Amino acid sequence: MIGRALALSLVTATMLSTSVSAQDDPAKSYPDKMIRLIVGYAAGGANDLVARVFGPKLAEGLGQPVIVENRTGAAGMISVEYVAKARPDGHTLLFAASSMFTSNPVMFKRVPYTLADFTPISTVVAFPFFIMVSSSQPIQSVRELVEHLKAKPGGANASGAAGIHQLGFELFKNQTGTRGEYIPYKSTTQSINAVMAGDVLMTVADAGAASGGLRSGKVRAVAVTSPTRLASYPDIPTVAELGYRDLEMGSWMGLVAPAGTAPSVIRKLQDEINRIIKLPDFRERMSVLQVSPEGNTSEQFTAMISTDLARWRAGAKAANIVPTD
Repeated sequence: MIGRALALSLVTATMLSTSVSAQDDPAKSYPDKMIRLIVGYAAGGANDLVARVFGPKLAEGLGQPVIVENRTGAAGMISVEYVAKARPDGHTLLFAASSMFTSNPVMFKRVPYTLADFTPISTVVAFPFFIMVSSSQPIQSVRELVEHLKAKPGGANASGAAGIHQLGFELFKNQTGTRGEYIPYKSTTQSINAVMAGDVLMTVADAGAASGGLRSGKVRAVAVTSPTRLASYPDIPTVAELGYRDLEMGSWMGLVAPAGTAPSVIRKLQDEINRIIKLPDFRERMSVLQVSPEGNTSEQFTAMISTDLARWRAGAKAANIVPTD
């Protein structure tokens, strides 16, 4: 009897120890069910395409299914608000686009969330912008574009599809001493098509969306806003090479969790992302989409978002941009 009682007490103690250990470190049992990756844009868009390549890799590493769920509308804000209210257990995550946190709060009066509602985990990919004109234009360089804008202010305009594009154009004007009207379109593809058709002089567009027009020869990129030239477009100079280092800018996609998610779970996801971005097949797929796999720490990601938001707030103020409803 004593032996049986002793054995039972040892089993009970082990179970209690395991339970306490799991409570102390939730990452040991995480994930214990399917993970939902929330995307704020329609299926087939850049954000969605990257998420659907990333999701299976995350599932492989964590040993649980990962599904991509599209919750669209309001410039991605519907999806962000949804995740902000989700249970902070790491099973509902936002596959965020940079605009959700760095330009939406600048461009809209009513943004139903703040960065404090989340814990950023890590970036997944980053990508620059191209400054582009129609190939039918005689403009061959940024210098010639600036001269054209100054000589013909009546036709000085630029297309774009998001607040970040407008802010990028305002930064371009600020750095080059030019003027021009921003003309919004519903998608980046439409904004590039407007340049091709000659309806708009120029655009500041995502590298991925621009690749089709560049390959067809219907648009010409006079500069890329990345710190170094892109391997896929080695002949396109960087803005820094042209004397406009302050025009360096870009966007990112990354993983974000609701505030209150256990730090150990955040670290586990952070480490998993930084494993995935090193995988050769993942890097190859991202190269096709014209984005660069880039990871960091939760702390670095949080600081980067705050820095970008401050930069765009200052740019909007300088350009007298009034937030819309």
